[in-house]
Amino acid sequence: MTALPDDLVEAANRCLVLGFDGTTLPGELKRLADTGLGGVILHTRNVAGRARLRELTDELRSIRPGLLVTVDQEGGGISHLARAGAPETPGAWALGVADDTALTAAVANALARHLAECGVGVSFAPVADVHRVSANPIVRTRAFGADPGHAARHVTAWIEATLAAGVAPCVKHFPGHGSTTVDSHLSVALDAREERVLREIDLLPFQAAVAAGVPLVMTAHVVYPALDAAAPATLSRRVLTGLLRGELGFQGVIVTDALEMEAIAGGVGEAAGAVAAIAAGADQVVIARPEPQLWLRCRDALLDAMACGALDPARVLDAARRVDALAERFAQPPATGLNPGSGDVGLFAARRAVRWKPLPGPVLDPFVVDLHRPPHPALEWARTDLVALLREAMPGTDGVVATQGPVDVAGILRRAQGRPLLIATEDADLHPWQAAARTALLTGRPDALLVATGMPDAETEAADGLCAYGRGRANLRAVAEALL
Repeated sequence: MTALPDDLVEAANRCLVLGFDGTTLPGELKRLADTGLGGVILHTRNVAGRARLRELTDELRSIRPGLLVTVDQEGGGISHLARAGAPETPGAWALGVADDTALTAAVANALARHLAECGVGVSFAPVADVHRVSANPIVRTRAFGADPGHAARHVTAWIEATLAAGVAPCVKHFPGHGSTTVDSHLSVALDAREERVLREIDLLPFQAAVAAGVPLVMTAHVVYPALDAAAPATLSRRVLTGLLRGELGFQGVIVTDALEMEAIAGGVGEAAGAVAAIAAGADQVVIARPEPQLWLRCRDALLDAMACGALDPARVLDAARRVDALAERFAQPPATGLNPGSGDVGLFAARRAVRWKPLPGPVLDPFVVDLHRPPHPALEWARTDLVALLREAMPGTDGVVATQGPVDVAGILRRAQGRPLLIATEDADLHPWQAAARTALLTGRPDALLVATGMPDAETEAADGLCAYGRGRANLRAVAEALL
């Protein structure tokens, strides 16, 4: 690696947002922080209570006051600060169902005030994607809805409330991940719709976000042939510099989704992806995997590219300046206290979202079959099961939880004899084993009550079942209340 001036090395470090393991800081992270590291991203693995988390974030800023501390804290099932006492809230789709922008703002503000108390200055939320394709495996209840105007109103409310708490919101995943059928964590996603449709539908919430003063935009690892057939948006100058900067007029920080996602790592690779993203117009690249060698490969790739002329040093310095401007506003979270009762706003919102048919009376001590997908390894580190949660309200509750098939239908029907049977599914239209188990159970117990904890499918809607629109603890608590 060719030696470069210290200011370029620091500028390259400023372009990195790194994840790490545990609740103590690795030595290499400290060294990078001491030489200009732009930010860190926290995960559940870094949280051992609110007090310890605040000690950790204070330690980071003691090394470099301008270091940005970030986290994915969308609410619902994606709550990396649950161990630090984060407010229990429903996800975006449930808020969209309730369709009260003041309520959306209250939820966002409660989450942001908690982030500030924990010493976190940047929230990688809200999701501004418009969920348009039922087979989409990754957006779904993380979006506010399927209508762009509806999503834009709630995105705006979330941004304004987060900014009011002194925390930086970040809209994602530009220019929209809601019409793909592939999870970009696993492979390159493709959105082959024509440009007119992309502009009319997907760009509207992002335009609203820019108008609301959002300080960060996160990119999508999605290829849009109508915009750039050669590269995913994260690596596309046409999308980042031409569309987001030029046409939408966004002047804040552009940050990538994690480079170790297969859409990038399995293609150009993380190091080459870091260079291509910064060259395309991104200001920071996220490397959430806690691997110092990977961090350094990506950083050194930036330095090598500048040394050989493949990456304009002026572009890296410009990115560092944008990061510094963001840090001036948000690196030091404001002193704050949680609003009295703010922890209850999430449950109130979840109650407003739950839909159910009128029940003849309380459903007491049911046998619950909770069918759901395993936690997403990049997003969710712990999930609440409906059996345990209902047992808190009704100690006589019994049941089974399954995250894969086949399900012991005969055994369940035998154990459920003489008591109400509750069959909960999560996105059964995407997971045939859930639909098959439900059909078999209904054959033996046509009186069973259906619950959808993700997006409701045709079977649940036809049966007038309960719909929670998410698997956050608040969503499931609202279901329990409906049963009681």
